[in-house]
Amino acid sequence: MSYSEAGRTGVRCAGSVASSAFPAGSAVGITVYGCGQDEASLFRELAPRLGVMPTLVEGAVYEGNVELAAGNRCVSVGHKTPVANSTLLALSRAGVEYVSTRSIGFNHIDVEYAESIGISVENVSYSPDSVADYTLMLMLMVIRHAKAVVRRADVHDYRLNDVRGKELRDLTVGVVGTGRIGAAVVDRLWGFGCRMLAYDTNPKISADYVPLDELLQRSDIVTLHTPLTEGTHHLLHRRRIEQMKQGAFVINTGRGSLLDTAALVAALEGGRLGGAALDVLEGEEGIFYADCRNRPLESRLLSRLQRMPNVIISPHTAYYTDHALRDTVENSIANCLRFESRNQRG
Repeated sequence: MSYSEAGRTGVRCAGSVASSAFPAGSAVGITVYGCGQDEASLFRELAPRLGVMPTLVEGAVYEGNVELAAGNRCVSVGHKTPVANSTLLALSRAGVEYVSTRSIGFNHIDVEYAESIGISVENVSYSPDSVADYTLMLMLMVIRHAKAVVRRADVHDYRLNDVRGKELRDLTVGVVGTGRIGAAVVDRLWGFGCRMLAYDTNPKISADYVPLDELLQRSDIVTLHTPLTEGTHHLLHRRRIEQMKQGAFVINTGRGSLLDTAALVAALEGGRLGGAALDVLEGEEGIFYADCRNRPLESRLLSRLQRMPNVIISPHTAYYTDHALRDTVENSIANCLRFESRNQRG
C-alpha cells in the first residue's frame, strides 16, 4: 500500500481532456451531484464544448434523487458527503456504471462494494500546487503564532508575543506521504533551507526517507499527505504522538481521520506539542461547508481546538483555488468521456 495520493486499484487519476475522446456529433449524458454554483458555471462552460450534456444537481447523491441519473451511465459526485452503499446499489439499478469523484481522496465511497455491483470509480487529478501552497502557509502561520498575533491586533493589543516565532531554516520538517501533493510540498521546502525527512511505503522522489517512528522523533514539524484508508486511519495515534519531539507542530491538509483528534487535543492541552494547523478534521461532515454561526457546535473537540491560541482551523479549503477547481471539473468530464469511449469500443 502506498501512502501517495493515488494508486488504489480501481481508482485512477484522470489526465487532461482529449478532444477526440468521443465521436463528434454525439452527446454523452452526465449527472453531476453536489454541484455548487462555482462548479456549475464551469460545467456549463466546458461540457458542451466536449460533447457532454450535464444534468446539474445541487444536492449530494442519495437514494431519493437517484432517478435524476436515469438514462446516464456516468455520474460525477463531490467529496463533501459520503456515498452510502445503498445509494450505490440504487445507482446501479438505475443503470449507472461509472462514478467520477471530484476529489483526489475517495474515502467517502466504498470502492470495492461499487465494483462488486458493476460500478467503476475513478478520482481526478488537479493542481497539487493548491494544497502545497496552503500547507506552506499553514506551516509559516503556526510557527510564527499568527493566530494569536492577529487576535491581539484585532483588539488593538500590539505588544509582541511572549513566545517568539521560529524560522523554517532552523527546523526539520517530516513529510508523510510523497505523492503529487507531498512532492510539491517538498519542492517548496527546499527554498527555505530546512532539513527534510520523508516517509512513504512507495518512495518516488529524491528525499531522505526514514521509518515513520524515526521521522516523528526527529521532526519539528510533521505534515500529513497520505490518503485515508483502513491502514492509515489514525496513522498518528496516541503512542505515535507521544513519540514526537517536545514542542513539535502538526499540519494536516490530507484527511481528518489520519489523526486521532482526542489524542492530539490532549497533547496540545498538556503542552506536549507546540501547535497544530488543521484544514481537515474528524467529524467535519455537516460542519465544514455550512454556516454554523447560529447553532452550537456538536463537536466538543473542535470547540476545544478553536479556543487554543496555537491551533489554526480552516474548513477543508486547501484545494479551493480557481486553477484547481477548473482542473477538477475538466478532469471529471474527461473521466466520463474515456469511460464512454472504452464502452463503445467494447
